[in-house]
Amino acid sequence: MSGTANASAMRKMVQQLRLEASINRVKVSQAAADLKQFCMQNAQHDPLLTGISSSTNPFRPPKVCSFL
Repeated sequence: MSGTANASAMRKMVQQLRLEASINRVKVSQAAADLKQFCMQNAQHDPLLTGISSSTNPFRPPKVCSFL
């Protein structure tokens, strides 16, 4: 690797490190608390928790029509 290529690679690495250092970080405990609060606020709209009415369920089994 030539000196110019090595210097260019080092500049890119420094630029990437500066970008990563400038990112605003959130503590895991704060992120978990925010996620828990969001889930509790939106629980009434979650079909996995409240269920889906049979009339609006797109995955309900098809009705069988039989003629006698």
